[in-house]
Amino acid sequence: MAYAVENALYQWREGERRIANAPEEAQADLQAAADVVVEALRRRLGSSFVVDELAELYAEDTDWALEIARRNRAGTDAATVVDAAFALYVREAKDFAGGQPREKHEKPE
Repeated sequence: MAYAVENALYQWREGERRIANAPEEAQADLQAAADVVVEALRRRLGSSFVVDELAELYAEDTDWALEIARRNRAGTDAATVVDAAFALYVREAKDFAGGQPREKHEKPE
């Protein structure tokens, strides 16, 4: 697995962990904000994508996602919300299984 993807997956999981460990009264707002960012990701990438594409989008620019999170009550936790949203969305990647990207295998001839 490429370092960039491995690093992104780590950051995304940390976002989920931080939301799970947030004060109970904040969790619902943070999760709702993450869900809004997930919907924006769906509009950007569609339903057919691979982990590398999502990691590339994350590495290139998340300012748009941060702005969406802030507008949806994430406040100073916008980066956490964005990371958690990417963690949620990566599960829908064509090549994601068991918590990590699947390796590509050649078919035997």
